[in-house]
Order: sequence, then structure tokens, then C-alpha cells
Amino acid sequence: MIKALIVDDEENARGNIEVLLQDYCEEVSVIAMADNVTAGLKAAKKHKPDIIFLDIEMNGETGFDLLSRIEDIDFDVVFTTAHSDYALKAFKFNAADYLLKPIDINELINAVAKTGKRLGNQLSQDKLEQIINRGGQYNEEFNKIALPTVDGLLFVERDHIIRCESADNYTTFFLHDGSKIMVSKTIKHFEELLSEYNFFRVHQSHLINLRHLKQYHKGEGGYAIMSDDSSVIVSRRKKEAFLSGLSAA
Repeated sequence: MIKALIVDDEENARGNIEVLLQDYCEEVSVIAMADNVTAGLKAAKKHKPDIIFLDIEMNGETGFDLLSRIEDIDFDVVFTTAHSDYALKAFKFNAADYLLKPIDINELINAVAKTGKRLGNQLSQDKLEQIINRGGQYNEEFNKIALPTVDGLLFVERDHIIRCESADNYTTFFLHDGSKIMVSKTIKHFEELLSEYNFFRVHQSHLINLRHLKQYHKGEGGYAIMSDDSSVIVSRRKKEAFLSGLSAA
């Protein structure tokens, strides 16, 4: 079943979407509904939906406010609104679809089908990614990490990673040969996978491979120089643990 969350400040609108899903999308189970951004955020964290049907204008806030407060958006977003002028901004948030009220049944069915297809593909890829990445923790000879890309999984040697940099829900890997790989997962996910392999998160947005650390410039605005001559800020909050780790190494 596809787990759905409906977030809309109008009771009639929530009820209408629920009925349409029950009548035309049997594979969908509405697990929760919310009438504002705060309640929607709590419901998303609690129920972990596969898809959210999200209104845009809600009691002085917007659906974009809800999404901006979620670190790792691992569900599809289908905006449901009476306003067409938010479409461009919606797709900048990687919206799966944008449905205008009153909702067209065929458009609703197509939106749900996209999520169904994604979940079918994602299950097999996620399982393989988990086997590779978790297996590497028990087999030191396997020095690779599996990175999910649009085309599938890309296997990269850990020692070839110089650093990782995050932006919203994406992480960019900077490799020793000058190439870059962008992945649609948060930096926190990769911190958990790589921290035991001499990777250290020196900043909210930066994870570095200590094997590629060339210099450290101390001071209140301390920063690290990596093997590719890139500079990475070390936050004040991380500085003590970072220097302590270097001393112990």
C-alpha cells in the first residue's frame, strides 16, 4: 500500500481528496490528515508517508514552509491548490505533481502512479545499496560506497572521496580526480556510513575525509585545506572535537 498524508486547511478539501483516493486509487491508504503546517510536519515525522497531498496557502503559512522544515524529504509531494501561480516554485521543491482544484480524477490517478512506480524501483535499489554499504562495515577489504544516482548505483572507493558538501536534501561528493557526484540524500546519511572510516563532519554542510586533509588553519574562523586545495570551514561548535580527533589519530 502507498501511505498518504493530506495537509489542507479546508475540511471539505481534505475530505474530497480522501474520497477520490478511496474511489479511484485503491492502492492508497490515507494514514493521516492535518489542517496546518505544524500539524502536517508532526504527522509527516510520525507516520513517514510515501506521498503527501499538500495545499499551498494555509492560515498565513504555506506548504513550502512545511517542506523547508524537513531535513530529508523521502516522500513524493503532490501540491493541491486553487492557485496556478505557484507551479514554478513547487517544482523547485521537486514536486511529483501539481494539481489544481477542483482536482481532475485522471491527473490524480497519474500522480499516484508515479509514486507507485518510484516505490517499486526504490525497494530493489535501496536493498542493494544497504547490502553494499552495511556490508562494507564488516569487510574492511571492500573499500567502496554505493551512491544512488538517476541511472542506478555508482560504486566509489572511500579513499577517493575528498569531501562531501550538502545543499538542502542533496549531497555533492568531491573526488580525487576532480569529478563531482550529486546524490539526493542528506549529508547526515553519509556521515553515519563514513564516520568510522576517518571522515569527520566539520560543519553542518561539510563532511571531510581526514586522509585528504593537508593543512588546518586555526583561529576563531578556522578552516581545513584539503588535498585538492579546497578550503572547508570548521565550525566553532565542531572545532574542539575535530582537534581532539586529530591529536588522537
